[in-house]
Amino acid sequence: MSRLPVPNLETDTGPSGRIHARIKKAQNPLVHALHRSGLLAEDLDYHVVRAAMVIMFFFFGYQKWFPYEFERLVPFISNGPLIWWLYPVFGHAGASYFLGVSEWTFGSLLLAGFWDKRLGVLGALGATGTFIATVTIIPFMPDGWDVTAGGFPAMTGNVPFLMKDVVLLAVSFYLLRQDVVRLIRQSEPEMP
Repeated sequence: MSRLPVPNLETDTGPSGRIHARIKKAQNPLVHALHRSGLLAEDLDYHVVRAAMVIMFFFFGYQKWFPYEFERLVPFISNGPLIWWLYPVFGHAGASYFLGVSEWTFGSLLLAGFWDKRLGVLGALGATGTFIATVTIIPFMPDGWDVTAGGFPAMTGNVPFLMKDVVLLAVSFYLLRQDVVRLIRQSEPEMP
């Protein structure tokens, strides 16, 4: 089987080459403007993701201190295969306080990770554990799949709220990997 030649769009003078040149020319001002703005900085995405996680942990941790949240957590904690024990150990208010302290602790460690990658690793580990615990609730949530729509994957009830934690688990793992890699790079001796 012979392969068709792949046109070189950089030097091709045919229609596809001219289109590529126009696209490249049109993108240059935009790319240059983005570059000058700092939006294309090497670590910007990493810092934005970290900041978003810090904000998220502080907001979610804050609501754990109020009675409205104590009751809102009942279906989640009661059906969580990794967190069900919180009620027998702490009661409803205590379980909520425990989660609030945990979320503020992990958020603080992630915030400190801007300056100290070791603390960032601890925060990312805590965040990863948090979202493993919440994602494992999804299969056990009663009435989580709408029967009238055919059941799984038609989410209903509390399951759509928990699905965000799948993304947050991935983000936590991303931060954990980034911080471990950066910590290793910091500890490697520089080559002459």
